[in-house]
Amino acid sequence: MTTHEKVDAVIVGAGAGGGCVAKQLATAGLKCVLLERGGWHDYEESTNDELINQRTHAIRSLHGPDVAKHGEIGRKSWMPLTVDIAACVGSGTVTYGAMGWRFMPQDFKLKTLYPEIKDSALADWPITYDELEPFYQQAEYEVGVSGDMSTNPFAPPRKKPFPMPAFEYNREDAEVIIPAMKRLGFHPFPIPMLRNSVKYNGRAACQRNHTCCGYACPCDAKNGTQNSVIPVAMKTGNCEVRTNSLAYEVVMKGRRAIGVKYFDDERGEHFQPADIVVVAANARETSKLLFMSKSELFPTGLGNQNDMVGRCINSHVYCGAAGVFDYDVSSETGPGASVAISDFNHNASKGIFAGALCSEFYTLPWARSKMRPWGAPRWGAEHKKFQRENYKRILRIVGPVQEIPMFESRVVLDESKRNWFGLPMLKESGKKHPLTVKQCEIMTDAAAAILREAGAKTVWQQNRKPNLNYPNAGGQHQAGTCRMGNDPKTSVVDSNCKIWGTDNVFIGDGSVHVSNGGFNPVLTIMACAFRTGAHIAKTFGKA
Repeated sequence: MTTHEKVDAVIVGAGAGGGCVAKQLATAGLKCVLLERGGWHDYEESTNDELINQRTHAIRSLHGPDVAKHGEIGRKSWMPLTVDIAACVGSGTVTYGAMGWRFMPQDFKLKTLYPEIKDSALADWPITYDELEPFYQQAEYEVGVSGDMSTNPFAPPRKKPFPMPAFEYNREDAEVIIPAMKRLGFHPFPIPMLRNSVKYNGRAACQRNHTCCGYACPCDAKNGTQNSVIPVAMKTGNCEVRTNSLAYEVVMKGRRAIGVKYFDDERGEHFQPADIVVVAANARETSKLLFMSKSELFPTGLGNQNDMVGRCINSHVYCGAAGVFDYDVSSETGPGASVAISDFNHNASKGIFAGALCSEFYTLPWARSKMRPWGAPRWGAEHKKFQRENYKRILRIVGPVQEIPMFESRVVLDESKRNWFGLPMLKESGKKHPLTVKQCEIMTDAAAAILREAGAKTVWQQNRKPNLNYPNAGGQHQAGTCRMGNDPKTSVVDSNCKIWGTDNVFIGDGSVHVSNGGFNPVLTIMACAFRTGAHIAKTFGKA
């Protein structure tokens, strides 16, 4: 095993959270090593090929985390090792749809606002929206968000406007969808985007590329940690990004972590000593690393003294509707998604806090071929005829339903299955809360109503009644396995995201989310990571 020179901090994972933590620590003068299991993404390796983008079955792990083996899929940095999670510097922020939402103030106190919801792990966050607001602002300005909430009466409060103007609506939203939304009494507004609507931070404005969600940006106008905060951290001289490095143990000495063990891409073993450890590997992989980090004080895994690691995993059920029009409606002006409504986020009816509905991102022919009404031909000449005739005639309105956390929804180690590195895989168990169905019904019915009002001749719904018999642990919006709280018996980290019972181990990803909001969670991951990084820098800084 190779032992490296000791640093102030080692951060596991160079995604949305890890990149923001690294920037905070490096600019505060702390020497950091940022470990990333993938490499730096090269657009020329993946371009806009539909069969090798992040979201097609060709590169998903179909049997759980880490089933995709390096020896089988090669070492291309954009390929994920878990479902819908890109393995590269920047992680999912390289290929995501880049919606830059803040959670609602209500999302931080769900237990208080919805005490009637039984048989759940619903809880208030140990921090408030107001405490996180300065870090939302930091993420919007340092990573880069375009938007305008002036027509959204339900928008969370903000102290500064967005740093960039909102994108113009594409033609179909402006001429077809938005008028229908308004006629039905909804309140449409432009989707906030982590994309440059104008030149920003030394990078180009978006060219409205057709291939966006699931793909890297050819002009580097999509904002992720790989092209914003990580380069800032590196320019200080205090942050080394070490790629092709898969962490497998946080080494503990009593209450203190003394470093991280990891594999390189040839399965060589390394040890990186550090005074501080931050784990930001995504909700499933962070819990996996904690499970594997056993010690005398933590015999069942780091932070797992109360059997809370891996619990309360949740994501979003994506639901909505699609419609076929009798004329070409799609302008193909990327990325497709340009308008949203927030009328169902704590505003629909008593006990409901569903989520936002948005026009959907464009897809290429293979993915578009799955968009067909019930009973439409699935194969052969008639299927091809339907796709040729309707490729530009289908519009979708979809959105994420905020799931209700459940204690029994969890991931655990599966010692019977091993990945290419010889490490155990994860398995999941549990179920969704029954209220999820009610929320999905409200969202899908509204989406279908909008499309009918807009003139769609055929409308079909998506996920109106999701299967409640398994947790939604495989998506890119996974959260909750190491939730924050004020009580170590029901949480893994405290309000500053330090693992209970440790002196110097923090978590900087979506696993700390007590609940996952009714929006894409990436901006909240970034805001929490900036906040945690600021706390670490203040506590351990050299000023």
